[in-house]
Amino acid sequence: MASLIPLLTELEKDHISERQPLPEKYLGLSDAEMEARIAAARASLGSRLVILGHHYQRDEVIRFADYTGDSFKLASQVANRPEADYIVFCGVHFMAESADVLCAPHQQVILPDLAAGCSMADMAEPDQLETCWEELALMGVPGVIPVTYINSAASIKAFVGERGGTVCTSSNAAATLKWAFEQGEKILFLPDQHLGRNTAYKMGIPLDEMVVWDPHEIFGGVELEALKRARMILWKGHCSVHVRFSAAQIASVRTQHPGVRVIVHPEVPWDVVQAADDSGSTEYIIKTVKNSPVGSVWAVGTEVHLVNRLAQEVAPDRTVVSLDRFGCLCSTMFRVSPNHLLWILEELVEGRVHNRIVVPDDRKHWTKVALDRMLSIR
Repeated sequence: MASLIPLLTELEKDHISERQPLPEKYLGLSDAEMEARIAAARASLGSRLVILGHHYQRDEVIRFADYTGDSFKLASQVANRPEADYIVFCGVHFMAESADVLCAPHQQVILPDLAAGCSMADMAEPDQLETCWEELALMGVPGVIPVTYINSAASIKAFVGERGGTVCTSSNAAATLKWAFEQGEKILFLPDQHLGRNTAYKMGIPLDEMVVWDPHEIFGGVELEALKRARMILWKGHCSVHVRFSAAQIASVRTQHPGVRVIVHPEVPWDVVQAADDSGSTEYIIKTVKNSPVGSVWAVGTEVHLVNRLAQEVAPDRTVVSLDRFGCLCSTMFRVSPNHLLWILEELVEGRVHNRIVVPDDRKHWTKVALDRMLSIR
């Protein structure tokens, strides 16, 4: 399971002086009291407030969301609520950053707990990417187009946008890679090596035309000849939740549930995708299971809160189990609690804003270029 004390992201370091502990009076409240007080605060704020909830959020939080979805879908919803002054993003840092880049000047994006980061995003630091880019040039590797997964800091998106690259989500990764290959000979894909590998392989690119760039090694730890052959340069990063899934788990669940269909997120390792029946983004997984025949049996390889919601709410007439019998929890997403949400909302009612996420203007421009470029890809 991912560490319960993740490394601080660059954005968290920027805001660490602003972070404050949850006031003691918000601890130990009953569910009923929190529900009533959150409802009262929402009613008081009215159309000035919009709450966004990521699929991986705990049920006690996502029940209060005006919109639910994956990271970019939620950030995109900002445009649908121009009247809102406050955008409370129940997710993690990089998601709130994207919302701040895309929102109107009068809107303020708020993260209920600034400790809600992302271990994958932490695996790509701006100085590491600068070094990688310089070393690729020194090695004489031409035609490299940078593509970053949306699960990355705004500083990474800005770097990519300024150098002719773009952002992708798990749902449009294939279309994005196709676009990038039309722009150059090779793709530098970061920070999740597994999404890059699985997407490229599905597109017909063999594994021997992919290399892994380790930012902690000189020249990425990659031999020049291998780099010249490669079409995909995969950053050595991963999702701490999705790498817990294994092909052995798939073999086990097939024994336990004869006839089961296995569907996994493309952030899982390559051999897991090969052993599964299907793979796709969070939205794809939801749609596939929801539209499956009543009575069908599914084992799902993604974050456990989404799996449980599929079983209980989205597809109750199907059998839906987690591929990992212990359940894979995104511990950083779990930091956002109903207690934090209540505190944030009641402070907004009093005119006090805490935990605002602000992307600096210089970084915001190129981040928006990268995000807009992604939106233009079909």
